[in-house]
Amino acid sequence: MSKPNRKRYKLESVRRSYAEALDVPDERVEFEVGENEDVFWFPHPVFTSDAMQKDIDAAEGDEGKARVLLGDQYEMFLAAGGQANDVALLYVAVRNEATDIMQKHRPTRG
Repeated sequence: MSKPNRKRYKLESVRRSYAEALDVPDERVEFEVGENEDVFWFPHPVFTSDAMQKDIDAAEGDEGKARVLLGDQYEMFLAAGGQANDVALLYVAVRNEATDIMQKHRPTRG
């Protein structure tokens, strides 16, 4: 029960607010690879599950991290001309951009 004059955050509203601020309504990062512009995706770093984050942290090298991030898409990604290092670079770039945006954003309470 809410107390008078006391505001409380609703986590769903906070999450939605950050997804809107980051312009990722489906909480994922899409990117194109190769001449055919094949589209692949991975969870946005802000919205990566705890389990996946543990797997990313435990993975060895860029290939291991790309395999975790892309999952079943990894072999198709390679066939399209992608490289594991590219996924790692994109992940870091998106995470850094998100950090800048999140420092300026104030979430709604709901």
